[in-house]
Amino acid sequence: MAKIGLIVDEAADLPREIIEEHQIGIVPVKLDWPEIENLPGENTFQKMRELEKRGIKSFGKTSQPSPKDFLDKYKEQLNKFENIICITLTSRHSGTYNSAITAKTFLPAQVQEKIFVVDSLNGSGGESLLVLRAIDLIKEGKKIEEIVEELKDFRSKIRFFGLLEDPKWMEASGRISPLIANFLREMAKRGIRVLITFKNGYLKPGGIKIRAQDKVMVLFKQFEKENQRIKNTAKTIRVIITHGDDLESTQKLKEMIEKNFQNAKVVFTNIINNVVGAPTGPGILILAWCEI
Repeated sequence: MAKIGLIVDEAADLPREIIEEHQIGIVPVKLDWPEIENLPGENTFQKMRELEKRGIKSFGKTSQPSPKDFLDKYKEQLNKFENIICITLTSRHSGTYNSAITAKTFLPAQVQEKIFVVDSLNGSGGESLLVLRAIDLIKEGKKIEEIVEELKDFRSKIRFFGLLEDPKWMEASGRISPLIANFLREMAKRGIRVLITFKNGYLKPGGIKIRAQDKVMVLFKQFEKENQRIKNTAKTIRVIITHGDDLESTQKLKEMIEKNFQNAKVVFTNIINNVVGAPTGPGILILAWCEI
């Protein structure tokens, strides 16, 4: 039996090949949105665009996994691994972390000691970077207590920036206040794109503000500004790009980063999950990275 296994909620946007290679247990997130179920589209974002096209004002309701969802996954993974690290979506915007903690209480005390829950204080690509770091540390053969402490320290090294097409989705979901949503709209009217970022687990406006409509360029400029000092060093920058059904922008941003930064590696790109995607809306582009 392997020593340490991982459990992650679906909001991390991990690709299937990484999940299968490392036998990661995935706890699904939930979206309740009957208005889009019968609309055409290959994914939720395409259905959301169709919703707007038809002039239907509707917003989906997301909910965190239940304690039972985590409990079932704990039991499943404990059949394969001696100990478990569970990494969750930021507790500042979701009850996912609390569900993971509550689920432990339904297990015998000696089993509870085998499960460690870590709040990523992040989401999507940012959460994935914490998962990848956990994989690194497991491969290094570190003890589980050491890994958990290192992951908590590593959270502050993760950089996450996203660009919304329209803040109305996040405003309606309560992820950002009307004050922030109006600020983003006002800046957009002036031709200034404002990035959103995680600060202590909360999504807030942040990053450089430039007069540009091209979201790829806005995100690249932020990346360039923060990594210029290590551009030609031996340090490696691990990058993840996730998107709201915008493959063209995703590929363009990937190519731009890898062309201009030889020490940057885009580990994967992936479409954003429903629980993050429904509140952020179609066309969102997220860039997350860290030094390793």
